[in-house]
Amino acid sequence: MARSSDRSVTGRAPSAAEKAPANKAPAKRAPAKRAPAKKASAPKAPEERAHADEAAGADLVVKDGEGGWTEEELAEVLQELRAQRDHSLAQLEALDAEVSGLMRDSGDGAGHDQADVGASSFERDHELAVLTSERLRLEQIEHALERIDDGTYGVCESCGEAVGKMRLMAFPRATLCVTCKQREERR
Repeated sequence: MARSSDRSVTGRAPSAAEKAPANKAPAKRAPAKRAPAKKASAPKAPEERAHADEAAGADLVVKDGEGGWTEEELAEVLQELRAQRDHSLAQLEALDAEVSGLMRDSGDGAGHDQADVGASSFERDHELAVLTSERLRLEQIEHALERIDDGTYGVCESCGEAVGKMRLMAFPRATLCVTCKQREERR
């Protein structure tokens, strides 16, 4: 219960904000450099998208002290993302065929001993886990390409600060800055 000396003229206890010292200003961080927002547009053909991606490099967010994205740097990231996408699509096709075969051959276990059934089940579960992982990777790649298109590539999805151009060049699918990623991994 609040002491009577804590009560204001209105007869109610002061809030925490009213009790806080007035001379302490909230800490401010410098915002990341950001280009003006772009208008949403209709989906582009692959050729148009490639040219639009390269032109968007100058508008992407960078950390303080980093130079803006050059056309060559953005082209390198786009090439890496597209190569990863092609690889993931090929992997998904092969994994889908393998999992389909494992599911078809699982049968009821007639004529197999328990060890054979257990090994088949383990192999099927492993292939399903790899398939799920590869699908997630493909989603991340597509998300990165979309973020390049809409000009939000390089903005941390957690805190809104810049991810960092060097981090994105090393790991083009990154959506979190190093600080937020470390915080996420500690949880």
